[in-house]
Amino acid sequence: MTTLDTVHPILPRVGMLRSCWELTKPRVVAAIVFTAAVGMLLASDDHPRPGPMLLGCAGIWLAAASAAAFNQLLDRRLDGAMVRTRRRPLPTGRLTERAAVTFAFALGTIAMLILALGINLLTALLTLASLIGYSVLYTAWLKPLTPQNIVIGGAAGAAPPLLGWAVMRNSVDANALLLFLIIFVWTPPHFWALAIARRDDYAKAGVPMLPVTHGIAFTSHCIVLYTVLLTTVTLLPFLTGMSGAPYLIGATALGALFVIRALKLRAGPTPAKAMHLFRYSIHYLLLLFALLVADHYLRIGALPQQEFNNAGISGEASRGIRAL
Repeated sequence: MTTLDTVHPILPRVGMLRSCWELTKPRVVAAIVFTAAVGMLLASDDHPRPGPMLLGCAGIWLAAASAAAFNQLLDRRLDGAMVRTRRRPLPTGRLTERAAVTFAFALGTIAMLILALGINLLTALLTLASLIGYSVLYTAWLKPLTPQNIVIGGAAGAAPPLLGWAVMRNSVDANALLLFLIIFVWTPPHFWALAIARRDDYAKAGVPMLPVTHGIAFTSHCIVLYTVLLTTVTLLPFLTGMSGAPYLIGATALGALFVIRALKLRAGPTPAKAMHLFRYSIHYLLLLFALLVADHYLRIGALPQQEFNNAGISGEASRGIRAL
């Protein structure tokens, strides 16, 4: 008697590849690479060199995918106890622990080789530190230990813009740290909103997330406080001269909407409102970083013309000089 697998032996391999892909949390990794790419663009005075940018994105993508795989490996029993995560490859048995370890180590090794040999040692070391910070410090230690897990462990998730900056400049300066600070402050209200929506899941699994240990009302209050702090922090790029008025207007509008949604959640916290805030927080961060890039290129595009005009050079002469 034949089975579908014996008639089509390639099917199990396709299923394993799909499970490996799922192990990397592709949507989360895509957001990580996006914020790293923003760091690369902002670190470039003009259009970034395509070679380092492509290699940097590839290395950071592989490292983030490796960290996600290690995260699921260490969380496999916890994931099996939660409704939201019980269909992941390891709890369902679609992927063995041995295969997951091999896959995660392979991704991490390739990532480090790409970044160390193709980019620079600083980027490789910072990426390795963030990988270990997320996989070991947060997942294995902080997550089951303290309700402040996401606050302390958020440093690893805030690293991508630093990595992107290091790709282009082989250094980290105040502007790169400012990008890091934005994501670091954004992380608690983002994850606490999800924790409120999935409170029963976390409680059943024994994870000391803030809504489990201190209650939903207290967590909602903390979300409001962190959201106000976040909107303040996002003004710093304008105040330090890193960005201009277009960014300021957009960041203020996005922040106001974030605060309004956080206040609505505090006024009457429900899982639906918490999920709405969680989803908005994702769009908020992506739009905020897109604004930073758009403002950056508006500024560097306008700067040469302004300098030429100040020097008494205009028209065809300025276009000719910019073309050199």
